[in-house]
Amino acid sequence: MTVRLPWAGDLGMHAAVLERLRADLLHPGNPLVDAATPSPYYSPWAVLLALTGSATGWGTFTVLRLGALAGLVLLGTGVHAFVRTFTRSRAAVPLAVLCLLLLYGVRLFAWSGVPGLTSMSLTLAYPSTFALGLAFHLWALLRRALAAGRGTAAFLGAGLLLAAILLVHQFTGAVAALGCAAMLLGARPWPARAVRLRVAAAGALAAAVPACWPYYAFYSLLGTGSGLDDIHRPLYDHLATKFCLTALGAAALVLRARRDRRDPLVIFFVLGLAVFAAGGLSGHQAWGRILPAVLVPAQLALALETVDGGRRARAALAPLTAVALLAGAWTQAGVLGYVLRPQAVPPVLRHIHTVALWPRFTWAAREVHAGQTVMTDNYYALRMLPAYGPYTVAPAYPDVFLPDAARRRAETRRFFARDTSRAERLGILKEYRVRWVLQQNGGPGLDRGDPAVRRTVRGPAGFTLSEVAP
Repeated sequence: MTVRLPWAGDLGMHAAVLERLRADLLHPGNPLVDAATPSPYYSPWAVLLALTGSATGWGTFTVLRLGALAGLVLLGTGVHAFVRTFTRSRAAVPLAVLCLLLLYGVRLFAWSGVPGLTSMSLTLAYPSTFALGLAFHLWALLRRALAAGRGTAAFLGAGLLLAAILLVHQFTGAVAALGCAAMLLGARPWPARAVRLRVAAAGALAAAVPACWPYYAFYSLLGTGSGLDDIHRPLYDHLATKFCLTALGAAALVLRARRDRRDPLVIFFVLGLAVFAAGGLSGHQAWGRILPAVLVPAQLALALETVDGGRRARAALAPLTAVALLAGAWTQAGVLGYVLRPQAVPPVLRHIHTVALWPRFTWAAREVHAGQTVMTDNYYALRMLPAYGPYTVAPAYPDVFLPDAARRRAETRRFFARDTSRAERLGILKEYRVRWVLQQNGGPGLDRGDPAVRRTVRGPAGFTLSEVAP
């Protein structure tokens, strides 16, 4: 997956972030539209990748592949480190990895920040994968520090790690913070006063560092979740079919809770479930991004109880876990199509539902120079063209720092409306300094013979790219 980088999601956004940082590291501006606004996507991880690309001369997608590889390694080592704080069983880590990848449901589900096989296949190069790997390392570090009574340096290191996660991916930062709370509340023995003071210092450091980040005002993001609720509504749809296999992990958590009511994984699950439920009941669907805090502890609990539980529990859980993992593997087996030629996919797997990959716009990117603005209302073009350096008039994603985002979307709809006059269209093009118009199947817009059109390039699937005369 790191080589192929399957594209069916936000990869274009993260590529656009690197393009802007490589063009102007100190003042990159908005990653999608030609506007001098900050963006929460300009994280320490993005800056590091951009610097790597500038130093080596590698292309943006090569750098993203490097980031995907780093995220994969960090996630794998993080799961290993965290699971080892619960058990020394050699079978626990590989079983935990299988549970994290496959234990979901019989309905396909993919979302960044969730370590499912389909999600990971599409989001390996995303900041969320890197942040989730950091989170596992953070929880492992915190458990070891609490168990061994380590000094202030270890706890301050944990605070810095949490700050980095919050800056790299805010939603995963919330999951990481809940995990830290669970590790603290579940610590045995209860931390002494000196340890609690170190924890408080670490928390203060984790809160202070994001406030100093120069690329955007971190705390201005608080209270802006309502603008993201619409795109997160699917997180609350079809819960039974999307996560039915995880119920087996919930049963494992019950077994752990009977032995220890302060089990860290049980507390983690309860905290995550409370926030997730509160989001659904209050209409704040953006809170649904806390979902990994519900899934991960259940998945890990199942792996741990299957290898380390009582004799009866192991005898009952082992076959059930095997069946659940096979069902999860079958549900997500369509990801083989991302890396194999169609003829190489076994016939029995060719019709399994999977997330369809998006069409490519490399043909258009060859014509449009970096920094030029494209007028388009095509769903895929809006999300993919900025990856190559151009801007679009309307942003493809919600942007709390872009004050005229709604107007830009309205102007784009107006440009392609059938009753819009030529003068109105030309006025919109001039206002946003549009150099290209991308449309499909001869939809409303400027005609090819219009004097304002310098030349037209035909693309696949009925697309046309028209250059607007300066």
